[in-house]
Order: sequence, then C-alpha cells, then structure tokens
Amino acid sequence: METTALERTVTELDHVRLRNLIHRAAGDAPTQPATHDIEHILEAAAVVESRGVPSDIVTMYSQVLLSDLRTGRQRKLTLCYPHDAEPSDGFISVFSPVGASLLGLRVGCTARWRTPLGDEGCAEVLAILFQPEASGDYTM
Repeated sequence: METTALERTVTELDHVRLRNLIHRAAGDAPTQPATHDIEHILEAAAVVESRGVPSDIVTMYSQVLLSDLRTGRQRKLTLCYPHDAEPSDGFISVFSPVGASLLGLRVGCTARWRTPLGDEGCAEVLAILFQPEASGDYTM
C-alpha cells in the first residue's frame, strides 16, 4: 500500500517535540534533507492525541518489523530521536532517510527513502512490535 504524507498520523507530543528539534537544529547548522522531509510530514500529517493514536501507526520509539521489498530481508528497527540513535543496534534517528520515511506510517504501508548517496530503498511495515502509546506510555 503506497502512502503519501497526507495519509500519515503523528501524535501531538511527537509533533511538538519534532518541531522543537527542527527549530533548534536550524539554529545550529544548515538544514539537512531529512529535516525537510520531517517538516513536510509534520505539515501534512493528521495530528492526534497520544491516547487516540491507533496501535498500527509508527510513532516515536515504536519498534517495527520491516521487509525489504527488493531482497525480502526482514529487520527490526526502533524509531528514535537523534540523540538515542544507534544504527548498529537498530535504533534509527527520525532525521535519517529511513527514519523519516517511517514516521506516521500504518502497518501494511511502504516506506520509501533515498540515501545520501542517492540509492533508493523501500520496505513494507509488516508489524509494530512495540508502540509506547499502545502499552500505555504517553510520554516517551
């Protein structure tokens, strides 16, 4: 299932925190492409209360199971803020191309991204293995 930015859902808390990070980053250094991606997603996405977000939506600190559409390889990733990113451990920054492509997607949707070297990637969101809001944590 293809998804556009208009079909994404973001919690109010994630929306506010990401806007604040973008604002701070703009003062620190030149804007990065993924920052523009997140800005576009935040502008176009449906914003809902944390308690009202469906459990099949990728929110911050959700652990997702992805299937690469080209290779079929599956992997688990956790979407996180830049300061918690540890790609080798599966913690992917929301400001990375892969992370930005996941924010607000629903299970069954396809994430598409372009690496800094220009390569394209795409993966289907097979499952959400953990979502903070679904487990009752509305502050992560």
